[in-house]
Amino acid sequence: MQAIDLELASLIKPVSDTVRVSALHALAYCPRLFYLEEVEELYTQDAAVFAGRRLHAEIEKQEDEEWEELFLESEELGLRGRLDALRTRDGQTIPYEHKRGRAHRDENKQPQAWESDRLQILAYAFLLESALGITVKEGRIRYHADNVLIHVPLDDSGRAAVREAIEQARILRQSTHRPPVTDNERLCARCSLAPVCLPEEARLAHNKEWQPIRLFPEDDERQVIHILEPGTSVGRTGEQIKIARRNQPVEKVPARQVGQLVLHSFSQISTQALHFCADQGIGVHFISGGGRYLGSFDSRQGSIQRRIRQYAALSSPDTCLELARKLVVCRGQGQRKFLMRGTRGKAGGEEALRKVITQMKAVLKQVPQAKSLESLLGLEGNLAALYFGALPCLISKEVATELHFNGRNRRPPLDRFNAMLGFGYALLLKDVMNAILTVGLEPALGFYHQPRSQASPLALDLLEIFRVPLVDMTVMASVNRGQWDTKADFEIRGEQVWLSETGRRKFVEVYERRKQESWKHPVTGYSLTYRRLFELEVRLLEKEWMGEAGLFGQLILR
Repeated sequence: MQAIDLELASLIKPVSDTVRVSALHALAYCPRLFYLEEVEELYTQDAAVFAGRRLHAEIEKQEDEEWEELFLESEELGLRGRLDALRTRDGQTIPYEHKRGRAHRDENKQPQAWESDRLQILAYAFLLESALGITVKEGRIRYHADNVLIHVPLDDSGRAAVREAIEQARILRQSTHRPPVTDNERLCARCSLAPVCLPEEARLAHNKEWQPIRLFPEDDERQVIHILEPGTSVGRTGEQIKIARRNQPVEKVPARQVGQLVLHSFSQISTQALHFCADQGIGVHFISGGGRYLGSFDSRQGSIQRRIRQYAALSSPDTCLELARKLVVCRGQGQRKFLMRGTRGKAGGEEALRKVITQMKAVLKQVPQAKSLESLLGLEGNLAALYFGALPCLISKEVATELHFNGRNRRPPLDRFNAMLGFGYALLLKDVMNAILTVGLEPALGFYHQPRSQASPLALDLLEIFRVPLVDMTVMASVNRGQWDTKADFEIRGEQVWLSETGRRKFVEVYERRKQESWKHPVTGYSLTYRRLFELEVRLLEKEWMGEAGLFGQLILR
């Protein structure tokens, strides 16, 4: 074996502490943006980012002159960066920056550089001086939307501004606290990290009169591909997902159109495909042939800072109890409102149903006074018993008796209604886990459920919010609409009842269609699809320990 020569000097050499020039641009734009990118390592690539890259590629093709691209680092200055364009004019070396948008206009309507662009080109010019030992008198910025070239001189005040920004960046990198949102709301509307930062929701958390605009994407149109056929192989070919089912033509789907791959039963996926899915942000999940959620491929990236904050917050019994109270109220209110829908349009209504609704209201009043998780569990158990006891009242009289509901049972399900609920909750758990992994929280650390099985406590916590709107209501509606074949859609094994392959396929279709429906958030006031609500709710949960609390657990049926 070849020996490795480890020089002591190299071992004790400190890690470079230089700051990226592009990070200074983010800092000048918004300190919170800098923190999200540089400390929490959160990055998104929206249409503006890709358009900027295309601009640089097009300019290189159009220009007759050759461009010089140069990576520089100055430990003395504490700065590093890759210059997009470097040219020599009249013996002077000049760095260039190209921007897609328009220049800033001063009070005399004269074009000027935006402050963040100005700091960026000054930093490149100062970096050139420091790294190469030459004199740089200016940098230039071309704004292509109005075809304006701005000259930015590098003088002592410019150098001082760069040094000051570097120092501010170093201080922020050592901080464990995310900076507040900017006061300039217009910056947020153009920020690629607004769906992660949620600035409008943060303002609402501090000011209940605030009327937020929706910067969070309304929908995720990428497909959720369910592989239901045993023996199917999933692989990668180029930039596509390749699906090979037995005795069927190979299916190829562009990766950019896929949000999740859900492998049911004994399907297989290659290592190359797993790596590709992780790189493309495609969730990979596994469901057993019996409809039980097995697990997810965890490809979380980014800084550990956010999970450390989660550990700190959820190690506090008081924080856990407060969040658990919100959760129990949210689920209990949702169950009660769902039962109330069964009394609409009925003069007398179902007397038994109305009685249960009244009893649930009385129990819900006790939840805010619960002094421990144990007492909360007792109240939640009472609510669940009342709810499931009254649920049969919502089933239409025309529904076949085989599809009636006579109480909740779990594994194994003993009737068709419970078989559908069980499979639906497994799909729901999968979607909640997908959102947790997307956001980057630790699913093993919850605030209400305790680690007892392989299921992740935080996923079980968040599952409670979505049970009624996404599974209970979906199952009840499909039963009352007569969508189920009591023989073909189910398999009877002794006392056990399971969905058949046909039934699972039908349920997946009904469930995914429900996720596409939009719902107006009761607190933020804007609409978005259920499949986007998963991620939004996880991000709102994180805000509970980020100093922007008050919006989590408000998804209650009207």
